[in-house]
Amino acid sequence: MKTEFEFTFENLKKQYQLALDGGYEFLTCTEYVLGKNNLGPFTVVNRVDIDFSCKKAERLLEIFTELGVRATFFVRLHAPEYNPFSFENYRILKAIRDKGHEIGYHSEVVDQEAIWNEPAEMCLKRDLDILKSMLGIEVKGVASHGGTTGLNNLDFWKSRDASEFGLLYEAYDESPSFNLFNESFYLSDSEWTQWKCYQKGKLVEGDRRSLSEHLPDKHSLIYFLIHSDTYFDRHFYE
Repeated sequence: MKTEFEFTFENLKKQYQLALDGGYEFLTCTEYVLGKNNLGPFTVVNRVDIDFSCKKAERLLEIFTELGVRATFFVRLHAPEYNPFSFENYRILKAIRDKGHEIGYHSEVVDQEAIWNEPAEMCLKRDLDILKSMLGIEVKGVASHGGTTGLNNLDFWKSRDASEFGLLYEAYDESPSFNLFNESFYLSDSEWTQWKCYQKGKLVEGDRRSLSEHLPDKHSLIYFLIHSDTYFDRHFYE
């Protein structure tokens, strides 16, 4: 099903408001893990990947604060597009933390291993320690970033479990304690100019509907992934 959706912050805010009006509760990924056996009738696990822009992530923070919804923000540490330690980006990340949202690690350990010739396990442990020290938090989860190297950072987890690194989950973890992708209706803006969705791990071909257009289907559990970089006020390149 084709649909027209303009990826503005204003339109995204309307999506969240309509979901709230429809009785959906928004949770972080960790809140889902800890409460998955006692979820309400309508739940959205709210995930934000900060691929290129902390500045735009702050706009999402403003929307979430106004609406009273929680999210998990996944942060890259080695992105050429932004420095999490810069004056402005560090301020934004602290604001996300201080507003009660979860901050996780947007991992690129397979890329790191190939580029730096360092073991991926060592890279992951070091990065988790850095993020913990940087923001004074306990990092509970990792989401593997899909970059442009041609490598798949999810491959790291084929023979490993998040618990081995003191984590509660990896964002596509199939262990019984998480398994969110396979147990939910998954909706993502990861194709930049259109939505895509999966029903319990299976791609729904041709369905490009937005969150609000899916609400009449009354999915009990929605895994909602957005990217801060996708949204704008007037145009994409602002």
